[in-house]
Amino acid sequence: MPIKKCKPTTPGRRFRSVATYSELTHKPGTNKPVDPYKPLLEPLKKSGGRNNKGRVTSRFRGGGNKRMYRVIDFKRNKVDVPGKVLTIEYDPNRTCRISLVEYTDGEKRYILTPIGVREGDAVISSDTADIRPGNCLPLRSIPIGTTIHNIELYPGRGGQLVRSAGVGAQLMAKEGKYAQVRLPSGETRLILLTCQATIGQVGNPEHENISLGKAGATRWKGRKGHVRGVAMTPRDHPHGGGEAQSPIGRRKGPATPWGKPALGAKTRHNKSTDKFILRRRGQK
Repeated sequence: MPIKKCKPTTPGRRFRSVATYSELTHKPGTNKPVDPYKPLLEPLKKSGGRNNKGRVTSRFRGGGNKRMYRVIDFKRNKVDVPGKVLTIEYDPNRTCRISLVEYTDGEKRYILTPIGVREGDAVISSDTADIRPGNCLPLRSIPIGTTIHNIELYPGRGGQLVRSAGVGAQLMAKEGKYAQVRLPSGETRLILLTCQATIGQVGNPEHENISLGKAGATRWKGRKGHVRGVAMTPRDHPHGGGEAQSPIGRRKGPATPWGKPALGAKTRHNKSTDKFILRRRGQK
């Protein structure tokens, strides 16, 4: 997917770059992308960061463009039924592109589009499928060293790992009933061999190179700007105060406005699954 830099006709466009969307399926004879498949659309309600009592529990959220949710087939449980990629479409809810697949029994489903999958390509979910991008297999049937994505953590629950644009995990080894998978973060984790994964690297790898260029582009995504703690007063934030703007400099480390640890503090507290992590992310 090529990226186009905007001409600096305004200050907001000076550093802005956008996707060309040339890889999407367009309507015949036009430069407009095809419409999404309506039976797989669902309404998407926004919370504005508020809970069921109307109180803000996630700050800096609100506004943004309206969007419909595309129902994605993360489970890939259409086993041994061949499918054909009809269209490649834009999904406003995720960074990668999605593909509309029509199976031989007539059912249509959306899947994540890996690199190398084009319109008209055949995909299948099967224990004996070829090792080609877009095909889904259990980890026990995938050769060691293969790049995979949309990986299940629990058999039958659907893919939960490695789903954003441009990422891919690597199957490192198989031992007993577990496979060792190196995730994009650098973490190496044990996953059951009965869990499924899709072959290939997730498409749209140039997404990370897009520059929003202005604050308004962030607002379109439903995210509001926020004030830094160091710019506040001591009564408003633990980072505030000092002569001019000072470094955080707390003995207890960075904190939220309510004194809880922040900015890189570890939040994982699940001892029951610690044994499945062989190597933490960020470790050398």
